Amino acid sequence: MLGPAKEIEGVLLVDKPAAHTSHDVVARLRGILRMKRIGHAGTLDPMATGLLVILVGKATRISQYLISLDKEYEGTISLGQTTDSQDADGEVITTRPVPPLTEADLRATMKTFIGDQYQLPPMYSAIKINGVPLYKKARQGEEVEREPRFIRVVSWELGALALPKFDFRMRVSKGTYVRTLAHDLGEKLGCGAHLSALRRTATGSFRIAQALTLEQIEALSITDLEKHLISPLAATAPAIP
Repeated sequence: MLGPAKEIEGVLLVDKPAAHTSHDVVARLRGILRMKRIGHAGTLDPMATGLLVILVGKATRISQYLISLDKEYEGTISLGQTTDSQDADGEVITTRPVPPLTEADLRATMKTFIGDQYQLPPMYSAIKINGVPLYKKARQGEEVEREPRFIRVVSWELGALALPKFDFRMRVSKGTYVRTLAHDLGEKLGCGAHLSALRRTATGSFRIAQALTLEQIEALSITDLEKHLISPLAATAPAIP
């Protein structure tokens, strides 16, 4: 694909691959489209896959409206081990036996997380304190005080269970760290846990079925790509009262 002759604008839904940061996806799209004015509305961790809402051209102005939308995920939690990053990308720091949990046990514990609450952000996060991302301090072995953040867990449903792992689906508010929920659930169960897989399936009314892979985008002409762009007005209609 050659870059656009004129600056295009709109919301592009991308299916982020694993082992890519959200910034990696933006950088690759800047190369594909030969445009600098590209951003995203809601970060995904490198391990996670799924829906990344990309803002192209003047659509970057609506970021504040789209970042605030609820997110939906599906994933897998591994019981019995905690990691320093709270997901499978981290180093194992504790190993504990997993009790013979039933589906009812898990559902009952997951239910205790439903609703409004404060969540302590993990050290391995992009949150900045005095201008320095927490993950940089974490890599140096530092643990710093951070403020809990208000979040809402709208739903958390149990999927397939095959101990020590189980699948789940959830809907949460902006700013929620799913891996921290996995970690905290493990602590409540007494055996520890970490997030071993995560896929974002929705952001607000946007669905992963609407998203394109980077390879699909690269193969499209600009004219065909524009057919997949959602106008800023249409994108924010559900978000602005």
